[in-house]
Amino acid sequence: MTSVANPKGREGAKKGFFSNLKFPSAHTILFLLIIIIAALTWIIPAGQYDRQMNEVLGKEVPVAGTYHHVDANPQGWMDVLFAPIDGFYNHETYEAGAIDVCLFILIIGGFLGTVTKTGAIDAGIERVIVRLKGREELMIPILMGLFSAGGTIYGMAEESLPFYSILVPIMIAARFDPVVAVATVMLGAGIGTLGSTINPFATVIASNAAGIPLSDGIGLRVAILVVAWLISVAFVMRYAKKIRADKTKSIVYDQYEENKAHFLGQKSGEVLEFTATRKAVLWVFLISFAVMIYGVAAEGWWMAEISAMFLASSIIICFVARMSEQEFTGTFIDGARDLLGVALIIGIARGIVVIMDKGMITDSILHSAEQAVSGLSSIVFINVMYWIEVALSFLVPSSSGLAVLSMPIMAPLADFSGVGRDLVVTAFQSASGVVNLMTPTSAVVMGGLAIGRVSYIRWLKWVAPLLAIITIVNMVMLSIGALL
Repeated sequence: MTSVANPKGREGAKKGFFSNLKFPSAHTILFLLIIIIAALTWIIPAGQYDRQMNEVLGKEVPVAGTYHHVDANPQGWMDVLFAPIDGFYNHETYEAGAIDVCLFILIIGGFLGTVTKTGAIDAGIERVIVRLKGREELMIPILMGLFSAGGTIYGMAEESLPFYSILVPIMIAARFDPVVAVATVMLGAGIGTLGSTINPFATVIASNAAGIPLSDGIGLRVAILVVAWLISVAFVMRYAKKIRADKTKSIVYDQYEENKAHFLGQKSGEVLEFTATRKAVLWVFLISFAVMIYGVAAEGWWMAEISAMFLASSIIICFVARMSEQEFTGTFIDGARDLLGVALIIGIARGIVVIMDKGMITDSILHSAEQAVSGLSSIVFINVMYWIEVALSFLVPSSSGLAVLSMPIMAPLADFSGVGRDLVVTAFQSASGVVNLMTPTSAVVMGGLAIGRVSYIRWLKWVAPLLAIITIVNMVMLSIGALL
């Protein structure tokens, strides 16, 4: 009876099966990479470089030309299972791995959750929008500037998802379309992350893994941030003005009436009051990051000090917002829980390095890469490095996971090629930033598009020219950096 009532039932079942197939999460990809690397320890010859202390870095670095073979130490299944654990804390030597970084991420997650709970950020954005009535086009550069600040300061990603539902109805009411709203948030925060300056989930972790201070290379990153932001703002505003003059130019025009009914029908028009309490919370929010910048740059702070500072800021916000003890602790824990996956990614990714080091193949891979890039000019080297990071970013969309995965391998190559390690960090984050504006493995990309009711294929076609331009800008900037 089923086949008669639905002659395409089998076809529909097949489509349903394949539509339910999903790309593995970053956690699964990283664990599979641990298994693959463990297998490679049985194949790749073991070897090692001699090390010497680099006084500038304060760490030992490999010495070019000193590679030699050593006894093999192939990794088995127990080593694979211990690798993520040792990524956090080595169970044999009791040395700390990524535990300090992971704890910092959980605490800043609680901090961001506490700020968001007060409604201070939402109210601040809505305040700007109300003041711009009649000059709505100015919302685009202002909001993209704010989201870019969030991206460059703390790697705003999943935290941006609530803003899509706020901005889409407002943009439609201003005679724009959902694409403008989605682009304002996604490109704003994404460009900020691409040009990260002090982003703890990209720049801090990558610099830590590369063995360099956070401040190294910050000038070039600021330049990339400014140029990419200006190009992105011009791209979005050009499109916004075009569809405001003629709504049929919208890439989602066929959904115009449906979107208008869906979004404006649910918009009450009520604006969050920008109370004195919310103003105070925003000041604490901004001051906290200013203190972090000062502490890292002037006082030599690292994860423990920064974590303690953000914990203190969270408690201050609790009192400013007059939260109850239960509300504060519950909110803080929920915020930390939101970033638990990021913390786990870092530990698992560090486990890859553990397997490589124990299997004595890290230096063997470096030796192969050293031979591959030998004779290349610094410009060619850094651009090859950029495209390697682009390829890896498709597999590992988490910037923090990719930083821990790639930097310990890629950064030392700079020592052999006459390029600063900070430039390799910049290549990593700019490559990752471009990919994470379009990869379907990103929860932020797919979640933001779903909220805005913009199909992935339409977004990809629309944003592709912009990403091509930004890619060229990145390569030019990196080439200039290699010459300086």
